[in-house]
Amino acid sequence: MLVPPVTDISSLSVRLDEKVAVITGGASGIGLAIAGLYASFGARVIVVDRDAAAADSAVAEPGGDAAAFGCDVTSADSVAETVAAISELAGRIDVLVNSAGVAMLAPAEDLTADQWQATIAVNLTGTYLMCRTVGRVMLERGRGKIINLASQAASVALPEHVAYCASKFGVIGMTRVLALEWAGRGVTANTISPTVVLTPLGIGAWDNPKGEAHMAEIPVGRFAMPNEIAAVAAFLASGAADMINGADIVVDGGFTIR
Repeated sequence: MLVPPVTDISSLSVRLDEKVAVITGGASGIGLAIAGLYASFGARVIVVDRDAAAADSAVAEPGGDAAAFGCDVTSADSVAETVAAISELAGRIDVLVNSAGVAMLAPAEDLTADQWQATIAVNLTGTYLMCRTVGRVMLERGRGKIINLASQAASVALPEHVAYCASKFGVIGMTRVLALEWAGRGVTANTISPTVVLTPLGIGAWDNPKGEAHMAEIPVGRFAMPNEIAAVAAFLASGAADMINGADIVVDGGFTIR
């Protein structure tokens, strides 16, 4: 029969019970919002952050049997050690969310080489190293979900975002290759592309006339809240999204449709 009937609707639930979810950049901002929502949906949350003390503090919010690890995602050795420790602790990894990122902004002619390299190292190379290392664990088990945080800056050019745009365009391209190569072996990969999100960092950067002008360009007339990005990440991590692979889910209030 070409189209089998759906007999088990439980697979369409957005609950994450018993799933082990690793979230980089999980000590603050979008990553912290995702960690909290995942925990409320039943996941065992593993927060990974460069700031180990902040990661330890963050797991108190998700609660349950959450755990925290300090990790430099730009270092292949640090990533390998962290993923090995997580695998030993939890036994498996069902979901990987790459939320760690930096934004170093300047006109293209003024951006320094160090700013360029740091942006690419964290946003693109760090995302790849986590995907590659966790992906191997998932492929061995024959299932897993990877969710990478991209940006509206991965679809359109933004002034003073030359390194950021380059890194996030790269994240989408990389994720699509992973989706192509790994889905047949049970591991899907997708991206989420938010507009400005009202995290403490986002508020600090955009609570000014530039932010007011940018917000006016968004059809819904506002920026996003962290829990709105977390909701999409929860859906993509759930069984309800099993058929979504290689997609970029844009959460930008319509900014990039023009």
